[in-house]
Amino acid sequence: MSNRRLLDSTELFAALPADMLDSLRERAEGRTLEKGEILFSQGDDSHELFVVLEGRVAISARSIDGRETMVAIMESGGLFGELGLFDDEPRSADARALVDSELVAVAYDEVRNTLLARPDTLWPIVRLLAQRLRATDEALADAIFLDVPARTAKRLLELAGDENEFVLPMTQEDLASLVGASRERVNKAISMFTRLNWIAPTGRSRYRIIDRDQLELRASQ
Repeated sequence: MSNRRLLDSTELFAALPADMLDSLRERAEGRTLEKGEILFSQGDDSHELFVVLEGRVAISARSIDGRETMVAIMESGGLFGELGLFDDEPRSADARALVDSELVAVAYDEVRNTLLARPDTLWPIVRLLAQRLRATDEALADAIFLDVPARTAKRLLELAGDENEFVLPMTQEDLASLVGASRERVNKAISMFTRLNWIAPTGRSRYRIIDRDQLELRASQ
Protein backbone atom coordinates (compact mmCIF):
# COMPACT_ATOMS: atom_id res chain seq x y z
CA MET A 1 0.00 0.00 0.00
CA SER A 2 1.41 3.42 -0.94
CA ASN A 3 1.70 6.30 1.52
CA ARG A 4 -1.18 8.02 -0.26
CA ARG A 5 -3.55 5.08 -0.05
CA LEU A 6 -2.53 4.44 3.54
CA LEU A 7 -3.35 8.00 4.56
CA ASP A 8 -6.58 7.82 2.57
CA SER A 9 -7.68 4.81 4.62
CA THR A 10 -6.79 6.29 8.01
CA GLU A 11 -9.73 7.88 9.78
CA LEU A 12 -7.74 10.90 10.93
CA PHE A 13 -6.98 11.83 7.32
CA ALA A 14 -9.83 10.24 5.36
CA ALA A 15 -11.98 13.38 5.39
CA LEU A 16 -9.24 15.66 4.10
CA PRO A 17 -9.42 17.00 0.52
CA ALA A 18 -7.12 15.38 -2.02
CA ASP A 19 -4.76 18.36 -2.19
CA MET A 20 -4.23 18.31 1.58
CA LEU A 21 -3.59 14.58 1.52
CA ASP A 22 -1.06 15.10 -1.24
CA SER A 23 0.72 17.70 0.86
CA LEU A 24 0.90 15.37 3.88
CA ARG A 25 2.02 12.44 1.75
CA GLU A 26 4.89 14.44 0.30
CA ARG A 27 6.11 15.31 3.79
CA ALA A 28 5.59 11.86 5.32
CA GLU A 29 8.65 9.75 6.05
CA GLY A 30 9.08 6.00 5.95
CA ARG A 31 10.41 4.13 8.98
CA THR A 32 11.60 0.53 9.24
CA LEU A 33 11.66 -1.39 12.52
CA GLU A 34 13.18 -4.77 13.20
CA LYS A 35 11.37 -7.26 15.42
CA GLY A 36 11.71 -6.18 19.03
CA GLU A 37 12.94 -2.68 18.19
CA ILE A 38 11.60 0.16 20.34
CA LEU A 39 10.11 3.05 18.38
CA PHE A 40 9.54 5.25 21.43
CA SER A 41 9.27 4.85 25.19
CA GLN A 42 6.92 6.23 27.79
CA GLY A 43 8.09 9.70 28.76
CA ASP A 44 9.86 10.46 25.46
CA ASP A 45 9.17 13.77 23.75
CA SER A 46 6.54 13.45 21.03
CA HIS A 47 6.79 15.18 17.66
CA GLU A 48 5.12 12.85 15.15
CA LEU A 49 2.40 10.27 14.69
CA PHE A 50 2.66 6.96 12.90
CA VAL A 51 0.64 4.67 10.64
CA VAL A 52 1.55 1.01 10.18
CA LEU A 53 2.26 0.16 6.57
CA GLU A 54 3.19 -3.47 7.20
CA GLY A 55 3.81 -5.48 10.35
CA ARG A 56 2.59 -5.20 13.95
CA VAL A 57 3.46 -2.74 16.70
CA ALA A 58 2.63 -3.27 20.37
CA ILE A 59 1.55 -0.30 22.47
CA SER A 60 2.35 -0.88 26.15
CA ALA A 61 2.15 1.08 29.39
CA ARG A 62 4.48 0.62 32.36
CA SER A 63 3.81 1.03 36.06
CA ILE A 64 6.22 2.73 38.46
CA ASP A 65 7.58 -0.66 39.54
CA GLY A 66 8.32 -1.63 35.92
CA ARG A 67 5.40 -3.93 35.20
CA GLU A 68 4.20 -3.78 31.60
CA THR A 69 0.66 -3.97 30.27
CA MET A 70 0.03 -4.20 26.55
CA VAL A 71 -2.92 -1.98 25.68
CA ALA A 72 -3.13 -2.40 21.90
CA ILE A 73 -1.64 -4.04 18.84
CA MET A 74 -1.45 -1.85 15.75
CA GLU A 75 -1.56 -3.59 12.37
CA SER A 76 -1.66 -2.37 8.76
CA GLY A 77 -3.52 0.95 8.61
CA GLY A 78 -3.37 1.42 12.38
CA LEU A 79 -2.73 4.95 13.64
CA PHE A 80 -0.85 5.60 16.88
CA GLY A 81 1.24 8.23 18.64
CA GLU A 82 -1.31 10.93 17.94
CA LEU A 83 -2.08 12.09 21.49
CA GLY A 84 0.83 14.53 21.61
CA LEU A 85 -0.64 16.25 18.57
CA PHE A 86 -3.26 17.76 20.86
CA ASP A 87 -1.41 18.48 24.11
CA ASP A 88 2.37 18.39 23.39
CA GLU A 89 2.80 16.05 26.36
CA PRO A 90 5.44 13.27 26.42
CA ARG A 91 4.65 9.78 25.17
CA SER A 92 2.16 8.01 27.44
CA ALA A 93 3.19 4.49 26.37
CA ASP A 94 5.90 2.41 24.73
CA ALA A 95 5.77 1.32 21.09
CA ARG A 96 7.65 -1.86 20.10
CA ALA A 97 7.69 -3.85 16.87
CA LEU A 98 6.34 -7.38 17.35
CA VAL A 99 7.62 -8.33 13.89
CA ASP A 100 9.69 -6.57 11.23
CA SER A 101 7.53 -3.56 10.39
CA GLU A 102 7.28 -0.61 8.05
CA LEU A 103 5.70 2.64 9.20
CA VAL A 104 4.80 6.05 7.85
CA ALA A 105 5.67 8.98 10.13
CA VAL A 106 3.95 12.37 9.88
CA ALA A 107 5.22 15.34 11.89
CA TYR A 108 2.69 17.01 14.20
CA ASP A 109 3.42 20.44 12.75
CA GLU A 110 2.49 19.24 9.27
CA VAL A 111 -0.84 17.86 10.52
CA ARG A 112 -1.58 20.98 12.56
CA ASN A 113 -0.92 23.32 9.65
CA THR A 114 -3.17 21.23 7.44
CA LEU A 115 -6.03 21.17 9.96
CA LEU A 116 -5.76 24.88 10.74
CA ALA A 117 -6.26 25.58 7.05
CA ARG A 118 -9.56 23.67 7.16
CA PRO A 119 -11.12 23.77 10.66
CA ASP A 120 -14.14 21.82 9.40
CA THR A 121 -11.90 18.77 9.07
CA LEU A 122 -11.48 18.59 12.87
CA TRP A 123 -14.58 16.39 13.27
CA PRO A 124 -12.73 13.20 12.27
CA ILE A 125 -10.33 13.93 15.12
CA VAL A 126 -13.24 14.24 17.55
CA ARG A 127 -14.52 10.85 16.36
CA LEU A 128 -11.06 9.33 16.69
CA LEU A 129 -10.66 10.57 20.27
CA ALA A 130 -14.15 9.32 21.13
CA GLN A 131 -13.22 5.87 19.81
CA ARG A 132 -10.03 5.89 21.88
CA LEU A 133 -12.05 6.80 24.98
CA ARG A 134 -14.61 4.06 24.30
CA ALA A 135 -11.80 1.52 23.89
CA THR A 136 -10.32 2.61 27.22
CA ASP A 137 -13.71 2.32 28.92
CA GLU A 138 -14.18 -1.17 27.45
CA ALA A 139 -10.74 -2.32 28.59
CA LEU A 140 -11.43 -1.02 32.10
CA ALA A 141 -14.80 -2.79 32.18
CA ASP A 142 -13.17 -6.03 30.99
CA ALA A 143 -10.59 -5.84 33.77
CA ILE A 144 -13.31 -5.36 36.38
CA PHE A 145 -16.07 -7.68 35.18
CA LEU A 146 -14.36 -10.45 33.15
CA ASP A 147 -12.18 -13.20 34.57
CA VAL A 148 -8.92 -14.33 32.96
CA PRO A 149 -10.47 -17.06 30.74
CA ALA A 150 -13.05 -14.58 29.45
CA ARG A 151 -10.42 -11.93 28.70
CA THR A 152 -8.20 -14.57 27.06
CA ALA A 153 -11.06 -15.77 24.85
CA LYS A 154 -11.85 -12.19 23.88
CA ARG A 155 -8.24 -11.42 22.92
CA LEU A 156 -7.91 -14.65 20.91
CA LEU A 157 -11.05 -13.76 18.96
CA GLU A 158 -9.74 -10.25 18.33
CA LEU A 159 -6.42 -11.62 17.08
CA ALA A 160 -8.13 -14.18 14.84
CA GLY A 161 -10.55 -11.69 13.32
CA ASP A 162 -12.84 -13.39 10.82
CA GLU A 163 -10.41 -16.26 10.25
CA ASN A 164 -10.59 -19.60 12.04
CA GLU A 165 -6.90 -20.31 11.41
CA PHE A 166 -4.61 -17.78 13.03
CA VAL A 167 -1.11 -17.20 14.36
CA LEU A 168 -0.41 -15.48 17.65
CA PRO A 169 1.74 -12.50 16.54
CA MET A 170 3.51 -12.26 19.89
CA THR A 171 5.26 -14.14 22.66
CA GLN A 172 3.36 -15.79 25.51
CA GLU A 173 4.54 -12.97 27.76
CA ASP A 174 3.11 -10.38 25.36
CA LEU A 175 -0.22 -12.21 25.16
CA ALA A 176 -0.39 -12.35 28.96
CA SER A 177 0.35 -8.62 29.07
CA LEU A 178 -2.44 -7.97 26.56
CA VAL A 179 -4.87 -10.03 28.64
CA GLY A 180 -3.70 -8.39 31.85
CA ALA A 181 -2.79 -11.58 33.72
CA SER A 182 0.16 -13.84 34.40
CA ARG A 183 1.47 -16.09 31.66
CA GLU A 184 0.61 -19.15 33.73
CA ARG A 185 -3.06 -18.16 34.09
CA VAL A 186 -3.39 -17.33 30.39
CA ASN A 187 -1.78 -20.64 29.43
CA LYS A 188 -4.23 -22.45 31.73
CA ALA A 189 -7.13 -20.71 29.97
CA ILE A 190 -5.82 -21.71 26.54
CA SER A 191 -5.30 -25.30 27.74
CA MET A 192 -8.89 -25.33 28.98
CA PHE A 193 -10.19 -24.12 25.62
CA THR A 194 -8.18 -26.88 23.96
CA ARG A 195 -9.59 -29.58 26.27
CA LEU A 196 -13.09 -28.31 25.58
CA ASN A 197 -12.34 -28.56 21.84
CA TRP A 198 -13.07 -24.88 21.26
CA ILE A 199 -9.63 -24.34 19.74
CA ALA A 200 -6.84 -26.64 18.57
CA PRO A 201 -3.10 -25.97 18.25
CA THR A 202 -1.88 -26.58 14.69
CA GLY A 203 1.78 -25.61 15.05
CA ARG A 204 4.12 -23.18 16.74
CA SER A 205 1.90 -20.30 17.93
CA ARG A 206 -0.75 -21.46 15.44
CA TYR A 207 -4.34 -22.27 16.35
CA ARG A 208 -7.62 -23.21 14.73
CA ILE A 209 -10.97 -22.11 16.16
CA ILE A 210 -13.26 -25.13 16.25
CA ASP A 211 -16.24 -23.78 18.19
CA ARG A 212 -16.44 -20.01 17.73
CA ASP A 213 -19.87 -19.77 19.33
CA GLN A 214 -18.67 -21.22 22.62
CA LEU A 215 -15.53 -19.09 22.56
CA GLU A 216 -17.59 -15.96 21.97
CA LEU A 217 -19.99 -16.94 24.76
CA ARG A 218 -17.09 -17.44 27.18
CA ALA A 219 -15.60 -14.10 26.14
CA SER A 220 -18.75 -12.34 27.37
CA GLN A 221 -19.02 -14.03 30.77
